[in-house]
Amino acid sequence: MIDRYALPLLRPLFQGAAERLSRLGINANQVTLTGFALGLLAALLVAVGFAGAAIVPLVAGRALDGVDGALARLSGETDRGAFLDISLDFIFYGAMPLAFAVHDPDANALAAATLLAAFVGTGTSFLAFSALAGKRGLKSAAYPDKAIYYLGGLAEGGETLVCLLAMCWWPQAFAMIAYGFAALCAITTLTRLVAGWRSLE
Repeated sequence: MIDRYALPLLRPLFQGAAERLSRLGINANQVTLTGFALGLLAALLVAVGFAGAAIVPLVAGRALDGVDGALARLSGETDRGAFLDISLDFIFYGAMPLAFAVHDPDANALAAATLLAAFVGTGTSFLAFSALAGKRGLKSAAYPDKAIYYLGGLAEGGETLVCLLAMCWWPQAFAMIAYGFAALCAITTLTRLVAGWRSLE
């Protein structure tokens, strides 16, 4: 929900970074893979009990997730790059709750499983609609720069980042945060199902 307001503010920063990286000969897929590696590092730090330290690679990885799109638009977007980007995003999102469960399964496993199930709902509704929207040639007015159709909702990338940061800052409150965000994801899934059903008639 906040992405449509935050992205226009962040776009100049992403664009500037992308231009500098382009001059260095770095391509968008390399940035995508680096961001993903930082995300996995954050998950590893959580799993071994250093959730606070995970904040730095977490933020850096998500920042690169914004830069790679700007870099792709400079050099020419490709379907392969868009596929890699969105696939690794969802793998990263799943790795973070799993990491909290690994660190303290007694306290966190059920909450992590609940959140992962909620992520399946948001991810499935998002990707299924995007595939069919692409087939119909539909474009998102809210996210015109995205390579695939972004169907919005209460829980988007910005909200997910805030949630993950809160978990890392207050790991002892993981379960409460996870259940709360799972509820937001459930609402998002429901609204996407309704919006998708109406849009594809």
